Amino acid sequence: MYADLKGKTAFINGAGKRTGLGYAIADKLAASGANVVVADICLGQVTGAELTSSSFADLESIAAEIAEKHGVTALAVRQDVTDKDSVAESAAKVKEQFGRLDVLVNNAGSAFGAPAPTINYDEAAWMKTFDINYYGVFRVSRAMLPLMFGAPASIVNMASKAGKAAVAMNGAYCVSKAAVIMLTRVMAKEMAPANIRVNALCPGLIMTDMQRFRIKKESEVFGRTFEQQEKELGKLVPMGYLAQPSQVADLAAYLASAESSYITGQAINVDGGQLTEA
Repeated sequence: MYADLKGKTAFINGAGKRTGLGYAIADKLAASGANVVVADICLGQVTGAELTSSSFADLESIAAEIAEKHGVTALAVRQDVTDKDSVAESAAKVKEQFGRLDVLVNNAGSAFGAPAPTINYDEAAWMKTFDINYYGVFRVSRAMLPLMFGAPASIVNMASKAGKAAVAMNGAYCVSKAAVIMLTRVMAKEMAPANIRVNALCPGLIMTDMQRFRIKKESEVFGRTFEQQEKELGKLVPMGYLAQPSQVADLAAYLASAESSYITGQAINVDGGQLTEA
């Protein structure tokens, strides 16, 4: 719990699933008394897609649940981070409802086209991955920053361990997350005089829907049960297991609070010890 967050306003995108990082972060911030805006693209069930998106009704249910659970104001907003008009509209809603923004969590992300080697990676899939993971952070930050001046504020960008350590056959995701880390450092230097801190989180193996999907597919390939394949992945982590989203949310809340007031421009690993020199 961070008392200084009480009454502050936080915007978290990619927050449409209760099993995801965005939801965990929104819930953690609200637990400290912050009002939250939860955003997602809200496509619902997409024909042919193996991973589903939340609907706007799902997002409204999440906002209502957080509001009731923590006694805060929670607002659900549709946001497509690849559409500048959608991003501008969400910023306008924050301004109308709360007047300013104190915490921005750029969590929306995806990966298209993987696995594939760079030499024949589908160009449209590469560009789409970049448009969400990197340009989405750029667009949303640029739209929200005018609401953050005038008081100490914090931006937390979701990067990845993959932005520091290359993963073969997943180039678009790796390179886009590396770009997020550099954007974080640039923005931190630019915003420091305004007392707006900018940091990135670099999660490793976290048990999100995307990770469950990966484990399910790999278990089918290797002829293992889901639990056996999860255990195999855990062997890649010095601490021996895959983290829960709430463990990433703990650090996000710390970076949002005044307890981290002298930390900016950092890309912090949350990976159970997988990276110890980056």
